[in-house]
Amino acid sequence: MSRDTDGGCEDFVADCRLRMGTDLFTHVWDPVVLAALTDGPQRRRTLRANIGGISDKALTEALHRLTTNGLLERRSYAEAPPRVDYALTPLGRTFADGPMRALAEWIIRYGDELFEAQERMRSAYT
Repeated sequence: MSRDTDGGCEDFVADCRLRMGTDLFTHVWDPVVLAALTDGPQRRRTLRANIGGISDKALTEALHRLTTNGLLERRSYAEAPPRVDYALTPLGRTFADGPMRALAEWIIRYGDELFEAQERMRSAYT
């Protein structure tokens, strides 16, 4: 394992911080779930309805991954019937307000160019 002094990596090894960061974008639904929670805590059913198109299994897996990574917190309330909310943690808020917002701004600015490049490549191979 080879690390440089600023906490990054010289080599792209399994525990590299760059890989840890990019892994947060590798699961299709994770950024969507985080974005859906930027307005505040939500119950699971409401979250699924607000996202639309996500299966129950995919939502369960995303919530588990994001909670395990410290980006979400699961709050249980002793009520009848029991209630559970999901909310961004302070770390999750920094991710949503930082890299996710930067990516959103980039895609707004360059999305047409990206789409056109993809279309050119599809046309070249058909």
